[in-house]
Formats: sequence, structure tokens, C-alpha cells
Amino acid sequence: MAWPLSQARASIATRLFVSAIAWSLALLLVAGALFSTLYSRSVEQGLDQRLNVYLRALVSDLATFSEDPKSEPSQLGEPQFQLPLSGWYWQITQLNVENPTVKASRSLFAYRLPPLSEQGVPAGPGDTRQAYSNDPEGRRIRIIEREIEVDDFGVFRIQVAATTSEAERQIWQFQITLIITFAILAVALGAASALQVRYGLRPLRNLRDEVVAIRKSEKEKIEGAFPEDLAPLASELNLLIASNRDILERARTQVGNLAHALKTPLSVLMNEARAETSPLADKVTEQATIMSDQVTWYLDRARVAARAAVVGAATDVEPVVTSLLRTFNKIYGERAIEFHGEVEPLLRFRGERQDLQEIIGNLVDNAGKWARSSVDLGAHRVAVASVERPSLEIVIDDDGPGLPEDQRQEALARGRRLDETKPGSGLGLSIVADLVGAHGGEIALETSPLGGLRVRLRLPAV
Repeated sequence: MAWPLSQARASIATRLFVSAIAWSLALLLVAGALFSTLYSRSVEQGLDQRLNVYLRALVSDLATFSEDPKSEPSQLGEPQFQLPLSGWYWQITQLNVENPTVKASRSLFAYRLPPLSEQGVPAGPGDTRQAYSNDPEGRRIRIIEREIEVDDFGVFRIQVAATTSEAERQIWQFQITLIITFAILAVALGAASALQVRYGLRPLRNLRDEVVAIRKSEKEKIEGAFPEDLAPLASELNLLIASNRDILERARTQVGNLAHALKTPLSVLMNEARAETSPLADKVTEQATIMSDQVTWYLDRARVAARAAVVGAATDVEPVVTSLLRTFNKIYGERAIEFHGEVEPLLRFRGERQDLQEIIGNLVDNAGKWARSSVDLGAHRVAVASVERPSLEIVIDDDGPGLPEDQRQEALARGRRLDETKPGSGLGLSIVADLVGAHGGEIALETSPLGGLRVRLRLPAV
């Protein structure tokens, strides 16, 4: 069964803590209910034992009652039996006569205890019956009853009853004490669980911090000692990072060698063809130029893919933007185009500096070609959910003629030039699109508030 999204995204620490608290509370509730039940039974048994003592004392005085019904028991020793409606009662009923005679404690007045044998209460050990009832005041009482046959005197029903208020008070005090004790224990267990989870998961947090440091280019490998459960993982990650760097370095070397091997013969062909004025020479020059552009584009894509896969590369955005804007202010100084930039402090791009320079440089250069008087650049961090990777947004606006909406997607196509009057090969925007895509970013063309074109970039941040 799939978990709800909120549970699926919960951290390991949260899951461990919640599960520990849930089990602790369940065990405390079960233990509390068990202890309360056991104590209640213990109090009830204590009351029954006390009543049984009085019952045996009454049994020993049966002969006296039979000879003198006005006599009082001599061995009870409980003043409550003398106080009216005190909650403590005894009653002896002779059953072997036509009209049963009843002898009762003064506390009963005219009230009579209900016979448990006639109410269907089963007899227990020693033919004793035990049950709860109510006294004349409506209070709950505990009754113990026993029928006994005395030689020469007959059959008697002996009953002893006591109010349960004292027992209930003891049980209530015990439950309050139990609740307070278990509440303190629950808090202590929660704190202990939190400390245990925090201590137990500390190596995982350390490993995460090491990986983050590598991603931010603060470290080149995972360092530090880890428990035997995590040490193999840390070693494998270090080997993976080292292997990734070796593969990328070899790929860069091969790309560079290929570029040198192809561009040199193409340059020779173009130079030789330009020295001639025949149609064949013109055709060779045209095709060699196309081949050179194609080689440049595909080699650039290969370099982009290699650089984008580098683990731990990070670049400060502000120095790159400042350097590029200073350069373009000089390049376009004759046209009096002003380049302005505003970058959020400490903003970092997750990638190599060369890639960021190429992305921003191509876009700012393209904006400068079309702008009338100004180009504005802004860069800031984008607020994302905690489970998502951080990202940054770069917005470039110009006050040029803009670009119709139906041509914006076409402008990003490789080698497509919408206006042949402007210099360039038409590869700039396509290279930017490839670079952005290789880094997992997004690019969009919109209408600028300045009246021209707005380019909006979304790139991974550190």
C-alpha cells in the first residue's frame, strides 16, 4: 500500500521518532490499563478480606444470636456498624423458620440487605457470594453473603456489607498518580528517543554534509571517519567521484584532439579554395565553411555534456556578470548602449565558470545586437520546496524590436537566423539552449517590459 505524500516525504529521523513515540505511548497505555486493573482488583480483594473477617466473627456468634436475638456481636470491633446509615452493615437471617427472623446492625435501621442467592449470584469458594448493590443512601456497597447450618439452631444467611467509597478513593488516587507518573515517563521516553535518533543518525548527516560540500566545490572527496555500516558507502562514493573525473578528463582530451585534427585540414582547404576564383573553389569554400560550423557546433555540444556532468563544480554568478557587462559596455560603446546588471549576493551556479560565461555572454551579446539603448540583467535565487534542488533565475531584457511569439521557438533552433542583416552564424542561441538543457535548466523567450525581448533562464544553484 502506498503511503500518503506527506508520509512518503517524511525524513528518516521523523519516521524513527514518530514510530518510537507511537510504540512507547501504546505500551504505556496498555501498562497503565493493566496496572489500574490489577490495583482495582487488589483493593477489591482487600475489602473482601476485611468483610470476610467480620463474616467469620458473626458466624462464631451464631449460637449467641440463636439463644438471645437481642444480643450484639462481640468480636466485630467496628464502630461504623453502630452509626446510622454509615455504609457498614451486617445482617443475619434465620431461614429454617416459617417467618424468617432478621437480626441486623443498628446502621441499617429498617433497611434490609438484598439476598444475593435470590438474585442469581453464584456461590464461590466456601459457598460465599460476593456482589455490588446500593444502600438506602444510594451509595455503592460491596456485599458478602454466606449461608451456614448450625446444629440445633438451624440455617442462617449471614451478610456483611461496606461502602466502596474508600476503595474508590484509593483507586482514583492511584490512577491519578499513575497518570502523572506515566506522563513524566512518556516525556522522558520522548526525549530519550529524540536523543537516540539524533545520535544514531549523526553519521548520515555528516555524510550528507560531505556530499553537499563536494557539490558546492568546497571539497574534492568525502572525508572523516564513519561507522562500519556507512564506511563502505563513503568509500564507494569517493571512487565514483574519482572515476567520474577521470572519464570526463579523458573525454575533454579526446574532444580537444578531435577538434584540432578536423579544424586544421578544414582551414587548409578553405585557405586554398579562397586563393582560387573558379566556381569549384567557391563551392569548396562554401561547403568547408558549413563543415567547420557543424564541427564547431557538435564539439561544443560534446564539451557542454562533459562539463555539465562534473561533480562538485560551482561558480559565483556576480563576478561573471560583472566581467561580461564591463566587456559589452566597451564593445557596444559606439552605439551608446548601456548594460546594467543586478545580482543577488552570494548567488552560485552549479556548474563550471566557462559554461555560465558562454550562456550569459551569448544572450547578452544577442540582446546588444537588437537593443536600441539599454540591456538589463537580473539574477536571483528561486524559492523552492525543501525536497527540490535549489535553482537560480536570470532575466535579460532589451528595448529592441522584440520577437513575435510564433518565431520564438524557431529562434532557438540550430543555425537558424531570423535576420540575415545581423552578424553571426545563428548558433549562439542554440548553443545556449543546449548548455541550459545539459545542466537540467530551462529557457523561455517572453515580451520584455522594456518593449523588446525578455530571455528567462532557470539554472541549478548551489
